[in-house]
Amino acid sequence: MSAVPTTALRIVLALGGNALLRRDQAMTPANQLANVRRAATQVALVARGNELLLTHGNGPQVGLLALQASAYTAVPAYPLDVLGAETDGMLGYLLEQELSNRLPSRAVATLITRVEVRLTDPAFDAPSKPIGPVYAAADAERVAIRHGWTMAADGTGMRRVVPSPAPMRVMNLQSIRWLLSHGVLVIAGGGGGVPVAMQPAAADEPSGTPPSLQGVEAVVDKDATSALLARDLQADVLLIATDVPALYADWSLPTQRPVLTATPAELSSMNFATGSMGPKVQAACDFVRATGKRAVIGSLDDIQAMLQGTAGTQISL
Repeated sequence: MSAVPTTALRIVLALGGNALLRRDQAMTPANQLANVRRAATQVALVARGNELLLTHGNGPQVGLLALQASAYTAVPAYPLDVLGAETDGMLGYLLEQELSNRLPSRAVATLITRVEVRLTDPAFDAPSKPIGPVYAAADAERVAIRHGWTMAADGTGMRRVVPSPAPMRVMNLQSIRWLLSHGVLVIAGGGGGVPVAMQPAAADEPSGTPPSLQGVEAVVDKDATSALLARDLQADVLLIATDVPALYADWSLPTQRPVLTATPAELSSMNFATGSMGPKVQAACDFVRATGKRAVIGSLDDIQAMLQGTAGTQISL
């Protein structure tokens, strides 16, 4: 296996969960595979000749697994960290296979990625991360009562929301660095990574047992983890691919207009929805401020042009 040339760009590319499964689509295996194939075709365009770390969202998928788990009551439902790991494997497998089909000479590897969070993060007291399908208001109320879930508005409907603590540390960083340096296209940080936190020893463990990392009931924001990875890996650019061609000022108003270039300071004066574009804008701005490098937000179908600086919202200092 030969290493990627030293002139290559190191790219972190984040695929949104809605880019992999569109809002108006049923969550069927056929629809999922069709969207993964569409994504892989675009990803392959920027993978050639570059170092590439691919992350992906899992909001629709982890919500579906949670619904399926709650339907079988003979055993307790598995917690969100385990369901997150399952979506890492599911989507990682599909992406890895389709990328390998398009880049047969390139090694591709998927890592189930643990991400450390803090139990004191205020997000645990204020669930905000939308997962699963969009419900009509009446259906959302019924589902929330049945499962004890928290629901919040998402466009014209409602979705389940769960805690989304900030990522503090990617546990697999050393492995990711090694793979990238050896020319491997790496799929990692799926769904923001599997959330783990340092917790004290249980009461039934021997005295003096030290604290240890344990999974927690949460979903880490994929874009926040992508920005953290891009910073720690000293990436040249952070690409965030979603289902719209750019950021828009005055979204849904008669004055709506695309934002083609912006600084973090300029974007901070605009309003972006907390459950959709807000986290993407925050992640992109955090990366640009921390590194002085460039971040781009735009459509999955424009990934190559986004990298070239001719599409999406180009964010720099």
